Amino acid sequence: MRGWDAQETIFLETLAGVAVDLGGEPRPPAAFEVVVSAAHAGRAEGRSRADFLAELVALRPSIVVGGAHGKTTTTAMIAFALRELGRDPAWIVGGVVPQLGGNAGAGAGWLVVEGDESDRSIALLRPEIAVVTNVELDHHAAFGSEAELAGFFDEWLARAPHAVRGWELDPVAFPLAVPGEHNRRNAAAAIAALELAGVPRVQAEAAVAAFAGVSRRFELVGEARGVRVYDDYAHNPTEIAAVLRTARQQVPEGGRLLAVYVPHVYERTRQLARELGLALGLADGAIVTELVGARDAPRPGVSGKRVLEHVPAPVRRGWAPTLADAAALGLAWARPGDVVVTLGVGEPWRVARRIVEGLAG
Repeated sequence: MRGWDAQETIFLETLAGVAVDLGGEPRPPAAFEVVVSAAHAGRAEGRSRADFLAELVALRPSIVVGGAHGKTTTTAMIAFALRELGRDPAWIVGGVVPQLGGNAGAGAGWLVVEGDESDRSIALLRPEIAVVTNVELDHHAAFGSEAELAGFFDEWLARAPHAVRGWELDPVAFPLAVPGEHNRRNAAAAIAALELAGVPRVQAEAAVAAFAGVSRRFELVGEARGVRVYDDYAHNPTEIAAVLRTARQQVPEGGRLLAVYVPHVYERTRQLARELGLALGLADGAIVTELVGARDAPRPGVSGKRVLEHVPAPVRRGWAPTLADAAALGLAWARPGDVVVTLGVGEPWRVARRIVEGLAG
């Protein structure tokens, strides 16, 4: 087994023993079966990751989770619960799950998969149990309206023998190891899927209650000099608002909530700059960077500055073109009692780590 990626990412930390080439262009060894992710399409000849994933899902009883928000956490909750209950699942999750030892694992039981609607590839997956956490337009390049997205998910759910629609469920009322109202909704969807998979509800609830979270989902990166630093994958207005509301509950009296947002998609930034800025307004201070590692082509006039312009007064605003600038500004602003949250898809965790290191140094 061998891999390639354009740069070091947080996922490589769980691939001990696998040779991974970084940078340049991929050069698969002769006779290897090559699977190419959508992010690197055209860089090497091979089958798409979506096609490969569809084959895996078709080969065994599977649970696939999609939705605008919470699908990584919900997928991880299901996989963790099945493993804790001795059901020997396999899983493929879009985030590192410390309690599972990574983002993927093998097992002879249910295959639990996080699907992706951003490129419509979830439509290729034919699971026994299909879960959609919620419907909200997030990928403007793939869908022209929320109605189109809702229709897309309706068609996908209709093809599955069993379907879970997260918005039809009440949030769970029992205590969870992960904070936030959004996680109570994620847990409700996970438990509904587990029940369809044959797990008694009382067992499902006990297992889900012990789930401690996914890396980059309100993950405490560190604490130093009275400042706590969290990192989260939140990248659209709804998710950012949910994370900042959760973070606000962690701020002691006299402390402040500081947010660092790293935009990742030009089209999302163009379409949702105002909403993103307003969501960041839930913090006491907001730092925004230029788009970093954007997966789509640059758009004239589209910059992270657009988001910052919409952060409302009296929130303190800071422009930081690079990740290094954001870390330096965060260090300059932070004082004892503050909570800092880094937000975004790509590499905001690097900012969080630099702030913690700077505070500790």
